[in-house]
Amino acid sequence: MTPVSPAARDTAAPASSPDATNGNGPVTGPLHGVRILDLSAVVMGPYATQILADLGADVIKVEPPAGDNMRAVGPMRNPGMGHLYLHLNRNKRSVVLDLKQAAAREACLKLAESCDAVLYNIRPQAMQRLGLDYAAFAARNPRIVYAGAYGFGETGPYAGRPAYDDLIQGQAGIADLNRRQSGGDPRYAPITLADRAVGLQMAIALLAGVLHARSHGHGQSLEIPMFEGMAHMTLGDHLGGWTFDPPMGETGYARLLAPHRKPYATKDGHICLLVYNDKHWRNFFEVVNRPEMKDDPRFATHGARAAHISEVYAWLAGVIEQRDTEEWLRLFAEADIPASKLYTIEDMIDDPHLKAVDFVRHVDHPTEGRLRTTAPLGRYAGTPTSLRRHAPRLGEQSLEILREAGYSDAAIQAMLDTQATLDGLPG
Repeated sequence: MTPVSPAARDTAAPASSPDATNGNGPVTGPLHGVRILDLSAVVMGPYATQILADLGADVIKVEPPAGDNMRAVGPMRNPGMGHLYLHLNRNKRSVVLDLKQAAAREACLKLAESCDAVLYNIRPQAMQRLGLDYAAFAARNPRIVYAGAYGFGETGPYAGRPAYDDLIQGQAGIADLNRRQSGGDPRYAPITLADRAVGLQMAIALLAGVLHARSHGHGQSLEIPMFEGMAHMTLGDHLGGWTFDPPMGETGYARLLAPHRKPYATKDGHICLLVYNDKHWRNFFEVVNRPEMKDDPRFATHGARAAHISEVYAWLAGVIEQRDTEEWLRLFAEADIPASKLYTIEDMIDDPHLKAVDFVRHVDHPTEGRLRTTAPLGRYAGTPTSLRRHAPRLGEQSLEILREAGYSDAAIQAMLDTQATLDGLPG
């Protein structure tokens, strides 16, 4: 198949269509005009650039000939198009560059000449061995923002260590906090929490670097390490008494660690409930016909409840188990007390609010068929976002991107011959 020309990118469905995803849709969103060279793989880096791509940035995803590892994680309809890859890499373009070859490294640097930023998530030492450190990029584009997202800051003793989501959750205290709260074994959160939380931090940091470069005329190297990023979050909640030096008590935020801070069992299921402020508690005591409880010193004020939070939540759990879920939901709605049924993933897909805001969308992928995916987050009245590109096949835009960089057909063919690049288009 003939590669898509740059001009053809303006012929897809209008951005106002929620399902405008096929091929090369119009560029929309507040980051239109920002170009990012994405050398990252797996979850953290791709999640950061997916957010930026959803906001309108032109994200050029550089992949090795074997592709991003997440392409191989099923379920999938076709090889190399796993479900996580599809969600993490929409609105991007894929170019294959075997960065172990000199021609591909040169192409990578050439592409960076027209980019605002390059993002990578392998260890800096590996980037240096490839000849792709900050100095190499800055020599070609002094305004480039060179953003590294990896395990540990380069000025500490853990610099260069490998890091993955599970390891960082463990080192950042997440697994132990689960143990402290449940009284059971330490457990990781059942989402890629560190990858996604630090990915968000990286997206913010990269944009901050681009804003500075555009206003001051020069770029910089920056890093957002996973360990420090997650420590920033967990210590913010759980320094507790160790906030003060010398310490004034134990670490931990008691409300978050209370054993009964979990969905409450009802007579027929579970309910999510937060009776939080004074008004909520007064209303709750009326609902359960226990008005005298408002004078109980453990419940009388926010500070008192915080000091006795384990007792408060245990008492609440005993009350909630006396009625069924639907009755509680009706009573809490009437009393203006925050409550919800306990959702499954399937419940989220069918949720009427998410349907009304068009959050879970059906899209058509040219090779993977009908898919569900989430909408770009947020609303931008003047610069609406869109699902303008499907997640690309490996190297789907290799030829297009190299031609945009000024490569001749002969030069591209030479790279194809040595497999420094691959043409990912079928046919």
